Amino acid sequence: MATNTEIPTLDGKAAIPAYVAKPAGTPKGAIIVQQEIFGVDPGIVKKAGEWAQRGYLAVAPDTFWRQEPGVELDADNPKEFDRAIELMMNHDFEAGIRDIEAVIHWIRREAGVQKVGLVGYCMGGKIAYQTAARTDIDASVGYYGVGIDEMLNEKHAISRPLMLHVPTADHFVTPEAQKAMHEGLDDHPRVTLYDYEGLDHGFAAEIGSRRDEEGAALADSRTIAFFEENIG
Repeated sequence: MATNTEIPTLDGKAAIPAYVAKPAGTPKGAIIVQQEIFGVDPGIVKKAGEWAQRGYLAVAPDTFWRQEPGVELDADNPKEFDRAIELMMNHDFEAGIRDIEAVIHWIRREAGVQKVGLVGYCMGGKIAYQTAARTDIDASVGYYGVGIDEMLNEKHAISRPLMLHVPTADHFVTPEAQKAMHEGLDDHPRVTLYDYEGLDHGFAAEIGSRRDEEGAALADSRTIAFFEENIG
C-alpha cells in the first residue's frame, strides 16, 4: 500500500490514508493529487513525487478507504477495470468532498501550508469541480472529469480558479456533455476549459496504454503554469 500518512476526518472519528511527498525545502504551496478510480497507484505516486520536486507539498488521499483501503487496480486489466468502476459507483461523493475538506484543513493547520490546490483525474476531475464549488480551495484542475455537465447548477459557487482539460474523443464524456460544459462554463470568469482534439479519456495517465505523450505534456505544462500563478 502506497499510503504513508493518516489524516483525521472532519469529525475526528476516523483517519483518511494518504500518500504524502515532501519537497526538499519549505513548500511554496500544496497540491492535493486526487486519484482516478484505480487507487493511489504507482502513477499517482509518481505525479505526487513530481509536484514535490517542483517545491510543493503533495498529498494523495485514498478516496476509497471506506470501501477498500489501499486498493490499486490496473486500468489495462478488464477484470480490475470493472472492479474500479464498481468502486466508483459505490463511492459516497458527499462523504468524499468532506474528506477533501479534511485534507485541506490538515494541510493548512498541521502541515502549515496555506495555499492549496487540487488536481484530479477521471473521477478525480469531477471531484476537482466539486472542490472548486464546495470548498475554499485556492485553485483546482480537472483532467477528463466525468459528470461535470450534471453539476453546472453549482457553477455560481466557483469563486477560485478552475481549469478543465477536455479530450474531445472521451468515450466516457459524450459530445453532448462536452457541449453542455462549454455552454455552461466558457463565460465563467474563474473557469478555463482546454479541448484536446482526438484524445481519449486517461490521456495523461502516467502508466498503462492510455497515455498520449504529446497531449499529456501540453496539459501538464498548462497545469504547472496555472498552479505557479495561483498557488506559488
